[in-house]
Amino acid sequence: MGLKEDFELYATKAKTLPPTQTNEDLLIIYGLYKQATVGPVNTARPGMFNMKDRAKWDAWKAVEAKSTDDAMNDYIIKVKQLLEQAGLPA
Repeated sequence: MGLKEDFELYATKAKTLPPTQTNEDLLIIYGLYKQATVGPVNTARPGMFNMKDRAKWDAWKAVEAKSTDDAMNDYIIKVKQLLEQAGLPA
C-alpha cells in the first residue's frame, strides 16, 4: 500500500482508540491529521474563552512546518504507538 492508503487505514483505526487516551496524545494526532489533510493552518486562532478549539488550533500550528508526507508518516507512527499501548492490533 502507498502512504495515502496507509494514512487512511490508520485514520480509521484511530477511531477505535479507547477513550482513555490523554488529551496530549489526542491533540498530537489531531494536529498531524489536519496538517496531512488540509496543510498549514488557514484559520485565525480561536478566542481565549474557546479553550478546546484553541488547544486544537495550537496542536495544528505546532506541526505546520511539516510536509504532507511527513505529517502522514508521523500520524501513522503515533496511532500505531497508541494502539499498541491500548493492547489493540496495530
